[in-house]
Amino acid sequence: MSALLEVKNLVTRLRNGARIVDDISFSIRAGETFALLGESGCGKSITALSLLRLLPDGVVRAGGTALLDDIDLFGLREREMRAVRGGNVAMIFQEPALSLNPVMTVGQQIAEVLALHQGMGGAAAQQRSVKLLAQVGISDVTRRVAEYPFQLSGGMKQRVMIAMALAGQPKLLIADEPTTALDVTIQAQVLQLLRDTQAASGMSLLLITHDLGVVAEMAHQVGVMYAGQIVEQASRTQLFAQPLHPYTQKLFAALPHAARRNQPLVAIPGSVPPLGSIKQGCRFTARCDKAWSLCSEKTPDWTVLEDGQGVRCHLYAADAAGRDKGEGIRVDAAPRFAPSPLSRPPSLLQVKDLRVHFPIRKGVLQRVVGQVKAVDGVSLEIPQGRTLALVGESGCGKTTLGKALLQLIPPTAGSVQFAGRELIGLGAGELRTQRATMQMVFQDPYASLNPKMRVAEILEEGMTALNIESNSAARQAHIDTLLEQVGLARSSKWRYPHEFSGGQRQRIAIARALAVSPQLLICDEPTSALDVSVQAQILNLLKSLQQKLGLSYLFITHNLAVVEYIAHEVCVMYLGRIVERGTAEEVLRAPKHPYTQALLSAVPRIDGARGERIRLEGDLP
Repeated sequence: MSALLEVKNLVTRLRNGARIVDDISFSIRAGETFALLGESGCGKSITALSLLRLLPDGVVRAGGTALLDDIDLFGLREREMRAVRGGNVAMIFQEPALSLNPVMTVGQQIAEVLALHQGMGGAAAQQRSVKLLAQVGISDVTRRVAEYPFQLSGGMKQRVMIAMALAGQPKLLIADEPTTALDVTIQAQVLQLLRDTQAASGMSLLLITHDLGVVAEMAHQVGVMYAGQIVEQASRTQLFAQPLHPYTQKLFAALPHAARRNQPLVAIPGSVPPLGSIKQGCRFTARCDKAWSLCSEKTPDWTVLEDGQGVRCHLYAADAAGRDKGEGIRVDAAPRFAPSPLSRPPSLLQVKDLRVHFPIRKGVLQRVVGQVKAVDGVSLEIPQGRTLALVGESGCGKTTLGKALLQLIPPTAGSVQFAGRELIGLGAGELRTQRATMQMVFQDPYASLNPKMRVAEILEEGMTALNIESNSAARQAHIDTLLEQVGLARSSKWRYPHEFSGGQRQRIAIARALAVSPQLLICDEPTSALDVSVQAQILNLLKSLQQKLGLSYLFITHNLAVVEYIAHEVCVMYLGRIVERGTAEEVLRAPKHPYTQALLSAVPRIDGARGERIRLEGDLP
């Protein structure tokens, strides 16, 4: 079958000459899904934007060709290209909240695409918009079509983006991280929707992701991208059976699961180098444990093996005979994390019948007409030095519960005892002192770190407020120790948050929490939007800190693979209540509640095995 999209030797560079997408070639057949896999910052999104000619200022295409149905995308005039975008090729962007127009209704935004690419308007466009929203699984479409994006949940906004993309009946759909930070149930719905649409229309899909589970479920062909280059390309079956490149092998080894519970994950040291910064040699050399002198002296050629699997690595060149190709990353069999004691340690935090209700006010006099029961009678315990995972979909009350434990949100009723002391009812002064023992790591470190403050100022702020260390010199020495604990260089304390990667910012957030020597960390989705390699670094860090400092964690997440690796006990939350609790083994291996069973059935598996999926209809009430 001939290719629908043929990309050859694509080069995209900064205006100053640095190449950020370097000699990319791949093809996608009709009805096929090609996954572009790799860490953040490796050039995946820039590749897609290059194909659509939507590059940001200062970035230009410097070479290569892209043929879509034998049409040269780079040879079209801008007026002709506008007809292609949204028509022949459509794109789902990573963050739907930023991509949807906040001052236009959902129906108006879909109708805009229909008018431009289908010549449809008026009542016909309105009816088609309603059908498209129903097709992507949105309930009560006659109401939703007249609503604005802020009135929709994250999963619904993503489905609206898909409806807009499908409105032009594209031959090729580019999906840029379409399920990042979505709950597993919403993710399963979105992926199933893409598969169903593909089966019905024969549409091709370019899927950009860093999630190996999503690749295992969706892809026919996979290109692994690193630092602006494709370093390995194979069918899904070939890649998951035998990854060739050391980078791909390490991505697989970084995945958390129960079998590695007492072992550190194979985190890839360092981070992706700035695009265009490496002029010669293999770009993975600095992070590769199989590199030798040739790797930094000569850029590896593209090698195609007998089975058609391609790789850019000196290990597979003809002159590399005898070198260890590493058929998989070997993990030290001796556990480096001590197993948990069999006896249950004493409880550090005890929560009984905690309730957080928010009043619903209406009318001119703003009278209370009802209550939103965000947390409704939750009881739990966290022992000293143990991890309790709180699992559930967005909107079920997990974050509200975490903030209520710290008294950042005043509880309506119930009891919160920390080390035997009741926190509810404490005065502001006593509460401030008590908060030194309980700290929170927020979901988005970029939003929770002050962009105008250097790292040293961010870390010192809490220490100063709680009178930790006697003087500034002592605090700076403590900051140096903290940065080393979380795996950052001491010199990084003089930099600003925007100068760090996402994983490094999360390390800074953890260091800030540790600065006041807490006993309990409340981690709110700390790895939800991180690459698998960076996630491994953060999980290793949290486990090592727990071993060294005896920390307890309340780990709020919807990533069940992470729960399986890090948690001792699990509470499953739905609509403000705990619906199931038990040890991680009990809850994840033999779930009793139908909601827990549905969550587990929605998790993508890298072995490709798909059990019977339990579908949750509609959205969280």
